Amino acid sequence: MRPAGDVRLALVQACERIHRDTGQGAPTRELARQAGVGLKAATDTIKNLSRAGVLTKGGEQAVSYRNRPVALWIPKAAAAANDCGNVGLAQALRVWG
Repeated sequence: MRPAGDVRLALVQACERIHRDTGQGAPTRELARQAGVGLKAATDTIKNLSRAGVLTKGGEQAVSYRNRPVALWIPKAAAAANDCGNVGLAQALRVWG
């Protein structure tokens, strides 16, 4: 297996840094800017990172440059840590109805 490329490493580090500092995800354009990579390279790499399970969507945000909300990307480990508290609620809702 090939080692992770520079674009991939830069995007993952930028995503982790933004999530650690703000507690929220970041849209693709912000990740590309923070990582210092082009938008096309960031878009393609984020799709691959999502498919590989490294990044996940952490919500949506309305932006001025698009009619629809854009996805906010967060590290998968952060999403897993947040989901642990909702396990009991999910089980209760399944039983209830």
